[in-house]
Amino acid sequence: METGAVVRARQVSKTFGEVVALDAVDLDLPAGQVHGLIGPNGAGKTTLLGLLLGLARVTSGSLEVLGTEMGMAGATPAGVAGFVDGPGLYPSLTARQNLAALAGLRGRRDDTRIGAALDEVGLRDMADDRLRGFSLGMRQRLGLAAALLTEPRLLVLDEPSNGLDPSGTRQVHRVLTRLADSGVAIVMSSHRMDELAALCDEVTILHTGRVVFSGPVGKLAAESGDLDYRIVTSRPSDAARIAADTSGSRLVNDTGRHPATPDAVVVHGAVAAIDDLIADLVRSGIAVRELGPVVPPLEAAFLALTDGAEDGGR
Repeated sequence: METGAVVRARQVSKTFGEVVALDAVDLDLPAGQVHGLIGPNGAGKTTLLGLLLGLARVTSGSLEVLGTEMGMAGATPAGVAGFVDGPGLYPSLTARQNLAALAGLRGRRDDTRIGAALDEVGLRDMADDRLRGFSLGMRQRLGLAAALLTEPRLLVLDEPSNGLDPSGTRQVHRVLTRLADSGVAIVMSSHRMDELAALCDEVTILHTGRVVFSGPVGKLAAESGDLDYRIVTSRPSDAARIAADTSGSRLVNDTGRHPATPDAVVVHGAVAAIDDLIADLVRSGIAVRELGPVVPPLEAAFLALTDGAEDGGR
């Protein structure tokens, strides 16, 4: 295993009977990296996360986690923490009792550490509330707190922001950023492209069990090609006329996602063409009040690579 590598997967495949969930997947994850898994439902994301947590074993190929070849399933490897399909918690217990029970199973009961973990995920005020009254987002945060108790070197998370409000999302993002800065490797799946763009160093896109892209987020975004841009200006009719005359760009009547408004035009083109258009607008005395892609570059690249895959089961 290469120096500093936390995960090394080579040609990993996983089948369930006749169903191929993963097909020849390669993955390298160094310490301190946040790595995102993207893909349509049924692409194999949850299966890969389960392999990393030791919940299943590979059918073929090689998977090393923290320098150890993953063998028979049945136990989460030492130094690895996280959850798939939501954290496994006890609804009749309070948040504090849940963490105490999980810590006790590992023989590491520490009330001070339990309090610190609850505080870090923003649940100190709900520490003595029973879990059955928690929202989905609160349960997700408690699952993250449980993972923190183990001081993991690899954190594996399935949709960690699922059910979170903006405040809870910020809280979780702060925790994950701190962990990565301290050297913890993080693998997370998410359907939220804004979250992946904000947190991840690299991403892997899975489609029908195969890797269709793996690399830096910036490289993926750069490969998204021409995009639709929504431009809000002080003189939209003049802006539309200038856009129609700008080489490399064309007007788009209605994107379906961001319907046209009286003060906006939607223009399709490459970044260079949009740059030229903005310069022309400014030279013409037209104020540009807002500019942004209708579909974020990361999402556009994902859609192009997965070719609009239909939703299905996992």
